[in-house]
Amino acid sequence: MAWIEHALASPDWRQPDPAKPGVMHAFLRVAERNYRVLRVVYNPSVHPLRVITVYFDRRLRGRP
Repeated sequence: MAWIEHALASPDWRQPDPAKPGVMHAFLRVAERNYRVLRVVYNPSVHPLRVITVYFDRRLRGRP
């Protein structure tokens, strides 16, 4: 839960979802997991934020 909160509050980078307007992706490198990239997909337009999915994105392994 702490990693998700950290990714939402201060991610390493963010990008909008190319297929779903209004949905954002937040990315966080997690040191405790050998710097794997945690992807948090969420909707920022509702309060509180609605987290859609969270997973370690293997395609982004080794990204600076």
